[in-house]
Amino acid sequence: MDTQAQYCESISLPEVLSIRNASEVYSNIIDRFRGNNNITLSLPENAQADLSFLQLIEAARRQAKAEGKTFTLSAPASGPLLKVLERAGFTEAFDEEDKKFWLHKEVTL
Repeated sequence: MDTQAQYCESISLPEVLSIRNASEVYSNIIDRFRGNNNITLSLPENAQADLSFLQLIEAARRQAKAEGKTFTLSAPASGPLLKVLERAGFTEAFDEEDKKFWLHKEVTL
């Protein structure tokens, strides 16, 4: 394994995360996946997202898992992003893995 792939790569995303910049966000994520095994997304606290962003992130999560890579958020979803997750029905359908990714909630017994 090369040295670069051993470290976590952080991607800082813009405050507006919508269909208008989905291609740019997608390219940024794909570029980082090429040389890294650990990717962390850093979202602005008041990030404004739409459904296209949620779909993009869910696709990236599945791709990362298929490739044996780690893909995380630097902080739990909150504010406007959490509201979009709720309105879109994501939170109602969350499994434990989803809760860990989006909300940073660990399973406790």
